Amino acid sequence: MLHQKNRYFFSFDWVSFALTLVLTLIGLLFVYSSTTTVGVPYSIYFKKQVLGIATGLAIYLFFCFKDYRALCRFGYFAFFTVMLLLVYTLIKGKIGMGAQRWIDIKIFRFQPSEITKLFFPAFFTYFLYTENDVPVYKFSNFIPLLGTLFLSSVLILKQPDLGTAIVFFSSGLSMLWLAGIGKRFFRMFILCCIIGAPLGWHFLKPYQKQRILVFTGAGDARKERYQIEQSIIAIGSGGIFGKGFTQGTQNQLLFLPESRTDLIFSVLCEEWGFIGALLLLTVYCMLFLRILYRILYVPTFFAQLLALGLLLPISISAGINVAMVCGLLPIVGVPLPLISYGITSLWMTFASLGWIQGITRKMV
Repeated sequence: MLHQKNRYFFSFDWVSFALTLVLTLIGLLFVYSSTTTVGVPYSIYFKKQVLGIATGLAIYLFFCFKDYRALCRFGYFAFFTVMLLLVYTLIKGKIGMGAQRWIDIKIFRFQPSEITKLFFPAFFTYFLYTENDVPVYKFSNFIPLLGTLFLSSVLILKQPDLGTAIVFFSSGLSMLWLAGIGKRFFRMFILCCIIGAPLGWHFLKPYQKQRILVFTGAGDARKERYQIEQSIIAIGSGGIFGKGFTQGTQNQLLFLPESRTDLIFSVLCEEWGFIGALLLLTVYCMLFLRILYRILYVPTFFAQLLALGLLLPISISAGINVAMVCGLLPIVGVPLPLISYGITSLWMTFASLGWIQGITRKMV
């Protein structure tokens, strides 16, 4: 029994767990900073985030110590339920901020689109494993996966949730490449995207078109460009060392929209400056590199594929969020993992990281 406990202790990746906790605590600090007021220092968002972190850690440990193969099999079947939830969301979902993305179960509301990022890697991996346990596939083996990826992305896009659809679809394409679909598919896909771009433009919502136009430099600074202009002002005004925690004027004077969610990185930059931003990005890089290092030593292809599929949405989301608040990409509504306020996103990130921990803990 003592030997088994020692094995669990030493096989557990304490480095990635510590880095996850660091990011989580930084996120909690800035959810507090972006929502605190003189009258209400501890906002309802801060209290919910604290509860989300506490329950998220329990989710992390559950996914870590549960057999990853049993979870993968469960995730395969659970993904069909998630797709039904996506359809239900379009019919009777909770509407907020012009989008129908949530299901309200009275106790709390959640986003099914976030759950797709957790269970699609399991669906993908288990499907390929049942097709052929030797990882050599023909293009025909990938057709059901392509259809599922496309249909799920369309259902998410219809909510509309362009940001999550981009993250989900990009992660799925990356998994196809990792599984060996071949360069020819991607050449054809890029060609179809180029040819179909004018047609795709007509299917975008007016506000989505506006965001793309704003990215190209169009729009009034006090209207269409307001969000990105305030974000860049907040980032630039932080300077090297920042204005101090809870001292950011763009944030505290409510010039910065969505400060607790999509633009929370701007709050950090204003209050902690370039040094704080560099610190956050360094911790992210250390976490992703540490996890990749551990995954490289996983001996089986399918376990590696599952672990990478779980890591991809987190790393892609982090990259897109930082780029969009800096004006390098259009604003598409992607939360910063472990930092932005949002319970569903927080839980799914903890679950993914815990699942990866469970894979590498047993296999490395």
